[in-house]
Amino acid sequence: MKIKIAEDIASLNKAFTEWMKTILSQQEEITLALSGGSTPKSLFDYWAKHHATDIDWEKIKFFWSDERCVPPTDNESNYKMAKEHLFDRIAIPEEHIFRIYGENDPEKEAKRYAEVLKREIKTVNGIPSFDILMLGMGEDGHTASIFPLQIHLWDSEELCIVGTHPITGQKRISLSGKTINAAQNVAILVAGEAKADKVKEIIESKETAQKRYPAAKVSPTSGNLVWFMDREAAKKLAAEPYSF
Repeated sequence: MKIKIAEDIASLNKAFTEWMKTILSQQEEITLALSGGSTPKSLFDYWAKHHATDIDWEKIKFFWSDERCVPPTDNESNYKMAKEHLFDRIAIPEEHIFRIYGENDPEKEAKRYAEVLKREIKTVNGIPSFDILMLGMGEDGHTASIFPLQIHLWDSEELCIVGTHPITGQKRISLSGKTINAAQNVAILVAGEAKADKVKEIIESKETAQKRYPAAKVSPTSGNLVWFMDREAAKKLAAEPYSF
């Protein structure tokens, strides 16, 4: 695990982008799983403004780590957010965008998307393996759409699972822990002081945290895990041998 701390969200966006560009430069094509949330939204705006032409977007196939069970026109849709902040602003081939159909029956869609992954992504030990998988972390320690009260879903044998938001009851389709940890490179993007307590607990008390928080269970078999966070999210770490 590597931890990289940026002064602010702008520096975080830049650092993640340079990391991604390094991986992209080494391959003919990459598969990238996007996440939802305010930090990726900022990243997508950054890409559209500063990297519309210096990144070969045609080399990237886009997928999602999770999606809310809403239509693609709904303001809660992770796909809609990516479309408005990224896809509508740069040239990306439509056939390189593989969205989760949040408007479909959740259980059926989880199975359909699993088949998409098996068809479109190279497999390692029989499991689709993303070149880059982006994740966020909620204030409750959830990641993708696996929440602490449903932490058992992490260990599902399925590639995709259906989670339920603990407060709203909203259904969400998510990659399982099995699929997340099969990725070649995993990045967890975290920003804001509200996440600082969970960052400290997960990083400094990992063994205990793994029993409580899905985000603590992110441990790709490749060994390539990077936490990108801003100074506010990292402010409660006991020591900071981490920096850009």
